[in-house]
Amino acid sequence: MTNEEILAGLADIVQEITGVEADRVTMDAAFQADLDIDSLSMVEVVVAAEERFEVRIPDDDASGLVTVSDAVAYVQRSLAVSA
Repeated sequence: MTNEEILAGLADIVQEITGVEADRVTMDAAFQADLDIDSLSMVEVVVAAEERFEVRIPDDDASGLVTVSDAVAYVQRSLAVSA
C-alpha cells in the first residue's frame, strides 16, 4: 500500500468521523492544531484506521501521532512488519 493510498484512507476516515473536508487532510497537517480533532475524535480515528488498514495502534503509540504524516508512516511501518 502506498503512502498516497494510506493518506486517502485517513482523509476519508477523518471526514467521516469529524466532518473535516478530506482535502484538508494533508501530510503536514497536525490532527489537533490544523484539523481541530479533539482527543475523543482522535480515538475514533485511530480505531477506524486500525480496522481499515488491519493494523494495531497501541494507545502509547497513538498519542505520538501528531501529524497526518506521523500516522501514514506508522501504518506503513506496521504493514511492512506484518507482510
